[in-house]
Amino acid sequence: MNDYSYPEQGASRTGELPAGYNHLRHSALIGHGRPALEAAGAALLDWRMHRLAGVLIDAAADRAAPGVAVRCGLGLGPLRASAPNRVLATVDGPDRYGFTYGTRAGHLARGEETFLVELAPDDAVRFSVTAFSRPVAWYARLAGPLLPLTQRTFARHCGRVLTRIAAQATG
Repeated sequence: MNDYSYPEQGASRTGELPAGYNHLRHSALIGHGRPALEAAGAALLDWRMHRLAGVLIDAAADRAAPGVAVRCGLGLGPLRASAPNRVLATVDGPDRYGFTYGTRAGHLARGEETFLVELAPDDAVRFSVTAFSRPVAWYARLAGPLLPLTQRTFARHCGRVLTRIAAQATG
């Protein structure tokens, strides 16, 4: 089903981010070795990274897969915003794991994010987020530069969550 709220589907996967959006490129070393990669990849694909980062997830499947609808709950209590997305694509090994999801109608922004963990030839495991977005809701537009700052902060937080998961796997 193609109910995405933006026309540039897949752009965050290619890295050629479209004009007219805020851009995010974040990368962090989260560990070393295949056990770290596989633990982080599983946590990414089964929504655990998001949940451990404080996002309420209501997904149509236990694992990210193309076409899966996922509603993210962001914020606290009555200020919680519901963010409907749909998974556009996934990568499921052996040296890369991740997914891309894009916004749907009702989201406070328009755009997409790609979350990846990758094993480099030197055995380093890196986490990356590539995204483009722009506010749609009036209150999101009013927030101005706070939204890109919040998105960057969230990306760094996700990297710390995956670093802990990778460290537990390599014990």
